[in-house]
Amino acid sequence: MNIYQKLNEIHKQVGYIKKGQRGKQYQYVGSSDVLAVVRSHMNEQGVLLLPSIKNAKVSDFLTKTETLQLFTEIDMTMTWVNTDNPDEKIELDWYAQGMDLAGEKGVGKALTYAEKYFLLKFFNIATDDMDPDAFQDKVESSKPQEKINNEQIGLIKTNVLKVAKGRNKQETDVYKALKVTDITKLTKKQADALIEKTNKWVEQL
Repeated sequence: MNIYQKLNEIHKQVGYIKKGQRGKQYQYVGSSDVLAVVRSHMNEQGVLLLPSIKNAKVSDFLTKTETLQLFTEIDMTMTWVNTDNPDEKIELDWYAQGMDLAGEKGVGKALTYAEKYFLLKFFNIATDDMDPDAFQDKVESSKPQEKINNEQIGLIKTNVLKVAKGRNKQETDVYKALKVTDITKLTKKQADALIEKTNKWVEQL
């Protein structure tokens, strides 16, 4: 079979995926659920899905509750390959997003969601009108966050000063690299992440 016939066979087999993940208020279809079902049919038909990143951008903003959010956007190419004839391919443009507080998980979230929703939409797999994953993110982000304390502020300022002197930079340059405009508005979780990150920078001096 050619690659279109193989993908059509997978399309015939995957019409519904049972919700196998449980959140605090509902069940939902997770990435592992989608991959577990679709991948078995991909292996059976002999097709591979190769993702590649063309462009990525990370921006930051403050929410209404003055919580720093980091927003990752990725432009991708998703390529289907016929393993029986590797020269036979289908390339499709795809876009992904990932939201994170600390910053180190934004890319991973974007890639995970890219793969999950590409497979769901490509094979027209039924989903609920309301995306439970997005709802859960909204619930988590709306929870009151514990604010940064004076000890954390002191540690961050000390590390930033050391990094600035060690790299012959201004302190404002270091804060800019950390994507922080006002450390007093950070949450305790964000502060912990910054302390860990700046500790590593200090160790590298």
